[in-house]
Amino acid sequence: MQQLSNALINSALAHNATLAVAESCTGGRIAAELTAIPGSSTVFLGAIVAYANAIKHDLLHVPQETLDRHGAVSAETAHAMADGLRLVTGATHCLATTGIAGPTGATATKPLGRVYIALVTPKESRVERFQFTGTRHTIQRLATESALRILLTSLSA
Repeated sequence: MQQLSNALINSALAHNATLAVAESCTGGRIAAELTAIPGSSTVFLGAIVAYANAIKHDLLHVPQETLDRHGAVSAETAHAMADGLRLVTGATHCLATTGIAGPTGATATKPLGRVYIALVTPKESRVERFQFTGTRHTIQRLATESALRILLTSLSA
């Protein structure tokens, strides 16, 4: 993933972009990948690991109604996390992840491995849904890699 992270930081530098991430199911792994690259501090503003709903609400301004109606693992919450992060950090490219890495927490409508990744930029706002399989570690790794790819694709467009 180091090559991917390096390409991402270089692309952000080339496009005068700033980056921030709000992570739930990835638990800070995206931020760790980005900050492992020398010079990332030029474009990476920071991260909020918002595992608890209270943090999603209080720090990222996710409406309580969104959490109550759709739950923490939903497209609506992922989008609200990215939107809130943009307000808090002022970054041009804000990414958010939320999902169920397991091994517990799955339901009939939200199975193990369900992950939502949201991206908010000056040009676009979108959420992608993924269904990963494997162990907790594998799901977190796949979600982290997918998030980095989404961000790189957006910067390269």
